[in-house]
Amino acid sequence: MPATDLADLIDFLDRSPSPWHAVESTIARLDGFAKLDERDEWSEIPAKGLVVRDGALIAWSIPDGAETSRGFHIGGAHTDSPCLRIKPRPDTSVAGWKQLGVEVYGGILNNTWLDRDLGIAGRVVSSTGEQRLVEVAEPVARVPQLAVHLDRGVNDNGLTLDRQQHLKPIWGIGASSPGEFGDWIAERSGLGSAPAFWDLCLYDVQGAAVVGADESMLTSARLDNQLSCWAATCALAASTPSDHIAVIVLNDHEEVGSASNTGAQGPFLETVLRRLVDGRGGSLDDWHRALAASACISADNAHAVHPNYLERHDPDHRPLVNAGPAIKVNANQRYATSASTAALFQRACEDAGVPWQVFVSRNNMPCGSTIGPITATRLGIETVDVGVPQLSMHSARELCGVDDPLHLAAALGAFFS
Repeated sequence: MPATDLADLIDFLDRSPSPWHAVESTIARLDGFAKLDERDEWSEIPAKGLVVRDGALIAWSIPDGAETSRGFHIGGAHTDSPCLRIKPRPDTSVAGWKQLGVEVYGGILNNTWLDRDLGIAGRVVSSTGEQRLVEVAEPVARVPQLAVHLDRGVNDNGLTLDRQQHLKPIWGIGASSPGEFGDWIAERSGLGSAPAFWDLCLYDVQGAAVVGADESMLTSARLDNQLSCWAATCALAASTPSDHIAVIVLNDHEEVGSASNTGAQGPFLETVLRRLVDGRGGSLDDWHRALAASACISADNAHAVHPNYLERHDPDHRPLVNAGPAIKVNANQRYATSASTAALFQRACEDAGVPWQVFVSRNNMPCGSTIGPITATRLGIETVDVGVPQLSMHSARELCGVDDPLHLAAALGAFFS
């Protein structure tokens, strides 16, 4: 794989500090895809199109002459990552420090947010409904850890952080005034006046980087799961499907359960797929036939074996970095993988000439879940869960191998084409 592919992933990660920015980064890579509005009539469906709903995106590529009952090959991922989000009334001050009220989004590793230079990104909305993306890619805020001199047992007893009390960042010196942050972010966004509301994330301003003496590893914020978003986008942009319709769905809110109008539990994917059938003159029977002929690869990063914690992994299912994407299996349906869908992904990897491996959690260590089981349940589509192996999942800064993102993109490309 050419090095420019990895450089493009680094650019994607650096330009996507929020779900809304990730959507814009995706659109920039879908050259020639027509953007549709859900509020418009879809009387003519473009062969290559996309639709955006807040922090989520769906895009497709329809082969020439495709019947209305043609099945879908879907690559799914999610745009959101665990982080700290700024509360609606964030202005506070204590002991001469200006602080920002934040809410924990998703299952962060609390301690990884300490002593990092934090910027701000997301969207602001005016009283008239105007929306603007905003990114302050500067070290605006910081969550300082208590000095070891004042917590002598921390290295032996472990660090305990109260999310309400100990994760509140400092962003200035002095006394805060009500509305101060709103006025400041309005100026930085060019909105003109204080926003009526916002969706704003704090993020580590340190960019993605290749690390290791052998340059074999990639470290970045939001590898889970923007890496999969990038791989699916690149695969779709380069695909030439012939016997099915290639689709990517990048949902929001996976890290908090997917229950939203942009999450996998919502109707976004079902609505768009149905309109792709209806808008091309398909019948209700065509819709059901299309679903029956469809398959989905849910791509969400997997746990690579940790060299310092071997006992946390099943001894026979320890994914290695740079050894290919892992097929994620859970008999209790936390992952949607079945024998037939695992074989489907294996064939895609073999067609692409990339390796693959298998991840299964220990019986005494429950795994997380993905959009895979939700998508399979909602639409009845056969689904396989896969993911690039990584360390430090849900940290403010994560780690994977440099080869695996390219392996995943190639496998998804074979699945689409």
